[in-house]
Amino acid sequence: MSDRRMSRRHLLASSALTVGAAAATPLLGACSASSGRSGGTSGGGKVVTLTVMFKSDELTKEHIADFESRNPGIKINFIEYDGTRLNAMLASNEAPDFVRGAAVGSASGNAQELATALDPYLDKSSVLRKEHLLPVNDSFRWDGRRIGQGPFYGIVKDWSQDATLWYNRALFEEAKIEPLSTTEPVSYDELLEIAKKLTKKSGGKTQVYGLGVEWAWNLWAPISTMILQQGGRLYNADLTETDMTTPEALRALKWYVDFAQAGVGPTPLDPAPDGADLSLFLARRMAITQDGYWFGGNFVEESDEIKNNVAMAPAPVMGDKRISPTYVGWGAFIPAKAQHKDEAWKLMEYYMAGPPSEERAKSGWGIPALKSQMSLMPQQLPYQKQAYETQQAELQYAGQLPDSPYIGAAGAWNPVLDKHLQRAVKKEITVEAAGKAITDEVNKLLRQGKEQIG
Repeated sequence: MSDRRMSRRHLLASSALTVGAAAATPLLGACSASSGRSGGTSGGGKVVTLTVMFKSDELTKEHIADFESRNPGIKINFIEYDGTRLNAMLASNEAPDFVRGAAVGSASGNAQELATALDPYLDKSSVLRKEHLLPVNDSFRWDGRRIGQGPFYGIVKDWSQDATLWYNRALFEEAKIEPLSTTEPVSYDELLEIAKKLTKKSGGKTQVYGLGVEWAWNLWAPISTMILQQGGRLYNADLTETDMTTPEALRALKWYVDFAQAGVGPTPLDPAPDGADLSLFLARRMAITQDGYWFGGNFVEESDEIKNNVAMAPAPVMGDKRISPTYVGWGAFIPAKAQHKDEAWKLMEYYMAGPPSEERAKSGWGIPALKSQMSLMPQQLPYQKQAYETQQAELQYAGQLPDSPYIGAAGAWNPVLDKHLQRAVKKEITVEAAGKAITDEVNKLLRQGKEQIG
């Protein structure tokens, strides 16, 4: 895969971030709109330099040049995003002014008061206001106790409902299996049975995988989603403990064990060549992959054989409650210790509501985070139109993943889940024992987090 494809959504590595561990679309006016606070220069016309930590394939050199040309009193000192370096900068008095961050998992950083509340800016901005934002941004909200309410501490740039499915119709036809519905969700149990029928093996090797679940990227989010779909809970009321021995949790863990033991998709015991589903899917060696709307951005320049056969399906369900959340929700925040918050807000307006946001919406690499930009999502190609229609219907089930301030999201959970699921897959322990071990280890991390935050 290209760097763009990998860096766009490498969920496992990226989710360990510290602070994680959207009127007519404004164009030229976005970057120069007043926030109701100071302008782009300090007294006497002095140029302000913003330190920005982001991904260079997301905030490009062209974006930076365009922003600077529209704001001659502001220059950008760009630093490629690096989680370790960010942690050190946030802990010092040298915090960046504008930083890439994830909505899901932001509770920990917000509880530590690492980010700036954006409501004063949102209330006064003419181009980026609360009523413009889709509900996915609520995962960036924090009221001092939990996410989803209170001030906004970040804004999502784009997102996907990451449990949705992409599949290759041609592989279904070859296996003489009815394609997945593009309107009605399949159950996880049905999905696994379909994957078994689609899987082809020869000489002890897998020629075609029936299903990929991006195991190497994220376990916490899909397992959390499964628990919520059954009406279960990931945390207790004050977010200080988890219980992965409940019937809902054990059912989710067992599905992953059954998936791995069936050999229908890549796992740590049978890894994908490059740690991701895309190359297998493009090579027609994977029939279904569990990836969000963003995955469709990969197909625009592929062959007609790919473009004419791919389709998107709703997120599968486990239980009676249909929930289809985002696993991350990448965006940006302004650190509490930023030196130039007003100027950073101008960049926020430009990036989230100006030309870069239109580019993202039209690209198909994610769902816009602004209500006004939904119609910009690509529909030129047949597969894009189908995916757009499926995605629009899926929006009503977006939901929200739980987020404890005492633990990072995927970055903290994934190693624990992976370790004990592998043991259960190899039959070293039972699923019940795995659930108990996961509970004990995660609760230890939660206790440590609570002690650190107080």
